[in-house]
Amino acid sequence: MRAENMSINEKIVVRENKILKLNNILIRPVSKNEFMNINKISYMMDSYIKTKRNCIVGPIINYSGTSADKNGQVNVELKLMVQLKYTMHNIEAPYEFSNQIRVTNCLFARFSEKEENLQFAYTKSQLYAFENDIKLKGDSYTVFVENKEGRMVADVFMEVQKEDLTLESL
Repeated sequence: MRAENMSINEKIVVRENKILKLNNILIRPVSKNEFMNINKISYMMDSYIKTKRNCIVGPIINYSGTSADKNGQVNVELKLMVQLKYTMHNIEAPYEFSNQIRVTNCLFARFSEKEENLQFAYTKSQLYAFENDIKLKGDSYTVFVENKEGRMVADVFMEVQKEDLTLESL
């Protein structure tokens, strides 16, 4: 097989210094006890958007990260996000709205394989970061580009930690 053909068949392609830019985003935080009902939440989001006479532009985005509470207890944070055609006002809980989310300097992985293997995109990104001395912030945005005939295309963006400017680095 020639080198040109290999990239076409690559299941996970990793790139550095990518920017994630989202506009008119409806955000739905997902609590721990709702993790198993993602499809229902997604359907309810869709219905909510329709009642507001708006429509989704592009694929669904899954945000995950961790946060620590005042006791040092680590909590997993999960949010479903969709970009909308129009700005949305008068948002009711549990929804949130943001005009723009822009995350610069991301490690990016394009995943093309069966959905059940998606975790390898996260693992490969983390391994790539480790091998290249890149410190990741610990959160990720997964953009579900396509899913047909048992094959998924998803883009995973992981934010790179901003370097602290110390005397040694100057």
